[in-house]
Amino acid sequence: MTTGAEGPAGPDRLLRYGSGDDQYIALSQPSGQARGTLVLIHGGYWRAPFTAELMRPLVPEFTSRGWLVANVEYRRAQDGWAATRADLTSALAGARAASSEPRLAIVGHSVGGQLALLGGEVGDAVVALAPVTDLVRGYHEGIGDGAVAEFFGAGPEAIPETYACASPRAQVPPRGEVVVVHGSDDARVPVAHSRDYLEAARAAGSKATLLELPRLPHLEAIAPDAPHWDRVHSWLDRWLDHG
Repeated sequence: MTTGAEGPAGPDRLLRYGSGDDQYIALSQPSGQARGTLVLIHGGYWRAPFTAELMRPLVPEFTSRGWLVANVEYRRAQDGWAATRADLTSALAGARAASSEPRLAIVGHSVGGQLALLGGEVGDAVVALAPVTDLVRGYHEGIGDGAVAEFFGAGPEAIPETYACASPRAQVPPRGEVVVVHGSDDARVPVAHSRDYLEAARAAGSKATLLELPRLPHLEAIAPDAPHWDRVHSWLDRWLDHG
């Protein structure tokens, strides 16, 4: 079910993939023919106050380059991992069906990067910005002020299958083509997590690459004027041209 546009600054339409308040995709059209679909997935350590609005400043950066943009909202917080995982599947299916263009790229930040890495299919492009890749390590290191323990409600020893399902590090190689962007000075998700993820992904046969910047604080990874975007757009253009 869709609803009308929110106005000049909002999306062109909302696509609802479930009955919950947080089960929707905000779709924004490019001015001409779409080159492909670009899915945005926000982070916020699965906490309710952090919403798809975090990714909204990036929307015009992609629609101006010919992408149909699907900004995803999903259930999190007290709804738990099963709801988040189910919403990832449904939202990506909805985004794929929203355009006649078969090419789909996913840009996710923080736990949105986790979801992007888990949700990419063969032939997709995945841009993971400072992603949460290793839930077991994240639990033991207390990243995000204990966010892993807070969201999952138990440690990896108690629910190992859940941690394996939710952790991109346990799901290598990724199915899509992947570039990870991470700042060496990120204080919310240590860059060492991305380095180890890339090493494991490559050992499993992936051609995933890491773009590590000497300075890129965690939230600046989604700033439209951040220094990595020129390289990300060029990488996506090459992916489109060679697909």
